[in-house]
Amino acid sequence: MGFDVFLLVILIVAGVCFFRSLSGSVYFVASLDIFFRILTFIRDHLGIEEVSRFIRTYFPESIPSIIYKYTDGIFSTILMWVYVILFIVFLFYTVRILWHKR
Repeated sequence: MGFDVFLLVILIVAGVCFFRSLSGSVYFVASLDIFFRILTFIRDHLGIEEVSRFIRTYFPESIPSIIYKYTDGIFSTILMWVYVILFIVFLFYTVRILWHKR
């Protein structure tokens, strides 16, 4: 297994243990995926080869990229549905917060 899976598992376990609530865990997973996607954007558009190589080596592109890299078949389908459900819950929490601020 690669460093990206190790990093993801450690961060998710730490986030779930630290936040202990569903909303905190959902926000953590969503924030982690958004962070990975921001790093991927920086890697592709910054133009500094050393930084791009560092990001490419130590950080995955996104959580789905890790899922598809190490699983296939029905297991990857199940994990992606869990991922989508987490983002649906994240969207629900975000819209609810925005609605209450209005």
